[in-house]
Amino acid sequence: MKTVALTAYPRTLARRGGAKKLRDAGRVPAVIYGRQAPPQNLEVQGKQIKDLLHHAVSENLLLDLLVEGDPRPKRLALLREVQHHPLTGQVLHVDFHEVSETEKVTVMVPIETTGEAKGVKEGGVLEHVLFKVKVRALPKDLPEQIIIDVSHLGIGQAVHLGEIQPPPGVEILGDKHISVVAVAAPLTEEQEAAAAAEEAVAAGEVEMIKEKKEEGGEGAPAEKEKGEKAGAKPAAGDKAAAKPGAEKAAEKAPAAEKKK
Repeated sequence: MKTVALTAYPRTLARRGGAKKLRDAGRVPAVIYGRQAPPQNLEVQGKQIKDLLHHAVSENLLLDLLVEGDPRPKRLALLREVQHHPLTGQVLHVDFHEVSETEKVTVMVPIETTGEAKGVKEGGVLEHVLFKVKVRALPKDLPEQIIIDVSHLGIGQAVHLGEIQPPPGVEILGDKHISVVAVAAPLTEEQEAAAAAEEAVAAGEVEMIKEKKEEGGEGAPAEKEKGEKAGAKPAAGDKAAAKPGAEKAAEKAPAAEKKK
């Protein structure tokens, strides 16, 4: 990886309000850390770091960092992390990792593909299973990205981690059997119809459950009302109305006995 020159300045405004003032002035808060020295707060020109990122293939940059006014003005550092504003994309903060030319480092490198897969021409779909891989190498040997030729891939075939040929001096870390890029078979008409039917059945089951809940909620009071009517006791007025009839029947009974 080629080194890129960047000038940084010691940062005096380290608090949250100070970081806002820096950004308002067109500068970006930064920090550098590593084994060579304790962490140090820095600041960089916003336009300079923006231009570096704009022209770089990825955010993996090896920097010749010139710290103005520092006892060790020139340092070799990796751009380890860049924080962006979620809406505007503005660079909010950057982390630099100071490294040694003779010490191997581990970084995540993006995966890119080249060529059109044979399986895609036949109707398949190219799927990126991994977008980044972990590599270890000396700083000067670190790749900005790893390019995989997928033109030979047919439907159902994949490139696994162990099949990637790394650049000289670079070791790719991880499970060698993991798929990095694959060509998936397209869905047949029967599979699409089955998937659509499953979705329709699932939607119908949801509607049926919803309807049952609604019916149960409305019917319960009606059933309760019927039950109350069936087992209801006569009201006080009803008892009074029924009593005279019973008394008349009792009065007729002795008369019948006398006739006998």
